Amino acid sequence: MGPRDARIYVAGHTGLIGSAVVRRLERGGSPALLTRSRSELDLRDAGRVTEFFQENRPEYVVLAAGRVGGIVDNQTYPADFLEENLAIQFNVLKAARATDVKRLICFGSSCMYPRECAQPMAEDLLLSGKPEPTSLPYAISKMAGTYLCLAYNKQERENRFIPVIPNSAYGPHDNFDPRSGHVLSALMARFHEAKLRHAESITLWGSGSPRREFIHADDIADACAHLLACDSTRFDLPLNIGVGEDVSIRELAELLSDVVGYEGRIEWDSTKPDGAPRKLLDSARMRSLGWQPTITLREGLSLTYRWYLGNLGSERAGVGGA
Repeated sequence: MGPRDARIYVAGHTGLIGSAVVRRLERGGSPALLTRSRSELDLRDAGRVTEFFQENRPEYVVLAAGRVGGIVDNQTYPADFLEENLAIQFNVLKAARATDVKRLICFGSSCMYPRECAQPMAEDLLLSGKPEPTSLPYAISKMAGTYLCLAYNKQERENRFIPVIPNSAYGPHDNFDPRSGHVLSALMARFHEAKLRHAESITLWGSGSPRREFIHADDIADACAHLLACDSTRFDLPLNIGVGEDVSIRELAELLSDVVGYEGRIEWDSTKPDGAPRKLLDSARMRSLGWQPTITLREGLSLTYRWYLGNLGSERAGVGGA
């Protein structure tokens, strides 16, 4: 029995990556997807998580749930980021282990890598230096989940738990709130609002010089489907999932203004933090398994903006002032 015929639980199915995984698995013919809303199953509650796994016995799990946010959110709510993500990961991983899931994918983050790190960043460079301070709470929580997966694999001499590290994800169902969203989605919302107001200029944080790698959520979901069906791989390290090229934040802003149709000036406030100077992943190990990304950045931005325009009234597509 392969993943197509099995019970697959997607945790965080309404979020950016989780919703993409659901779309991909449904497109691939998976008839037995398990999903639960937060009101139905609070993953911070160990008892309810254990009960869910014992009753439903999922054979495959994609753990895409967790608290995420940008620099401002990480700096404002560091304890919440640590507490919620640690609880969610520990509860789900422990329950999955106890009920003998065949394979589980757990999402780490590129912010786990050292702030000053050789580029592109290979998986064996984790723990070789200190992560970027502005995202440290989230990085620590995701590091814990990643290494718990690896510890299970080592202790049980199996490869059921697959930690993956996607680079900056974007796409439908992202958080477009400029105060709490990640850089790409937050900038898209700000450019859209500035266009509606016919603003002559928009001021963005930092210098615009840091470089980031962006990957569409549908490409990440395709990588997940590939891994769930991959039987012969050893998972003694996490797997990077990236597109293999990056752009500066300044280049991203110019591309976004073009996609959105904003014609004003872009100005930069260099008194605000930049974050890590560069985050480009070495995804050679993932590509060696036969997976390749297919969505270019411009194409992905256009698709995302089209979705955003159609969902401006939804909670996760809120916009703020420019």
